[in-house]
Amino acid sequence: IILTLKQKSLKMKFLFSLFLATAAATSASKVVPGDAVIKADSDIGMKLLSQARQLEQEDEEVDMSWIVGYSLKFQGCHHVKQWNGDADGDEDVKIATKRLIRFRLCPSDTCTATAAGGCKSGYGDYVLDLDTYINAYYELKQQITETACENHMNNNCDCDDDDGKGDDFNRDYCEYDCFVDAGMSECVDRNPYEDDEVEKIEVEQYLECAQLEYEQDENRKLEEEEEEEVAYFVGPYCAKQGGDVYLGVFTEDSCSEFADDYGGKSTFESLTGQTLPYSSESLVGMDCVSTQEVDDDGEVGLYEQVQDLYKAAGKCEDNLEYGTVDEPNSNACSYIEGVKIVREDGVVRSSNGRSNPVATAFIVIFAMAFVAMAFYVYYLRTRIGGVGKEPLMG
Repeated sequence: IILTLKQKSLKMKFLFSLFLATAAATSASKVVPGDAVIKADSDIGMKLLSQARQLEQEDEEVDMSWIVGYSLKFQGCHHVKQWNGDADGDEDVKIATKRLIRFRLCPSDTCTATAAGGCKSGYGDYVLDLDTYINAYYELKQQITETACENHMNNNCDCDDDDGKGDDFNRDYCEYDCFVDAGMSECVDRNPYEDDEVEKIEVEQYLECAQLEYEQDENRKLEEEEEEEVAYFVGPYCAKQGGDVYLGVFTEDSCSEFADDYGGKSTFESLTGQTLPYSSESLVGMDCVSTQEVDDDGEVGLYEQVQDLYKAAGKCEDNLEYGTVDEPNSNACSYIEGVKIVREDGVVRSSNGRSNPVATAFIVIFAMAFVAMAFYVYYLRTRIGGVGKEPLMG
């Protein structure tokens, strides 16, 4: 009887182990359910985004004519930590920060700057690396600003030095006053009333992580010659939990380690004597930016920068109105769903994702099997203990 009970116990353990192995194999074969939310900072999420963009880039003929009626709406910025493949020395940062932008294309007639989402229907969601987005966005805003400034100058400012002007007329003063009075300070490159104006930092140089170039005074040069020369880098980063994009100063070329506790602002000021631009003001606004460009002949087209953004971005176009595009692209929907937007303030947060029903089912089964096994072991010990007390001979 004892031998029989032991055999039953071993058989039960074998069947339970076989069940675990089968369940694990089944779970592994079902890699990602169709409705699963893939975390943005997971390995599979980054791989999925890369594949989604690669599929789009391989398709050279993409119809973008429909975008003319839409506006860009910034959704937020998101940090992802990943291995730095370019690290080749002990001093190099091994874990670099990858920054991503999520943005939306909203119908221009329903897009609002005050709403974090921009629009509630008929939109497409997109995700792209921060450097690519910021370069295209900043260039687009500069082009739009230049056009607005030029139109204002031609239609509202009488700054041509013609015969009707006096001898004391100054074109620079006239243009400056005209823009300032209209509240268009973005059109002003410099203040002509100030003789010793400090040279402005070229923001375009630092829309991607780049080494800071600055003039050093003699004392600082001597100090750095005596010590080891330190290189600093400037680049954009996600701020205020993803609601803004600022420029910061970093100590390495991947722009992952800040130079100080204030995003590098103090270091920049001590090195240059100036305030770091866009260190407190976001590079990207929450306004709706029109994608529509009108040339001198009145022809309506799409800004080149918008075309570049659309081609490079991972896409989720499931919410576009039916018939907007022939084949909506949803390659990046699972990834984008892993970056949640908090609608109250527009902040991007990494989502924990919905629970996987397959994993939940296996957890419940394992729990029930564990309880059953514990009960069976207790039963065996009781029987074995009782048998051991019985006399072998009648």
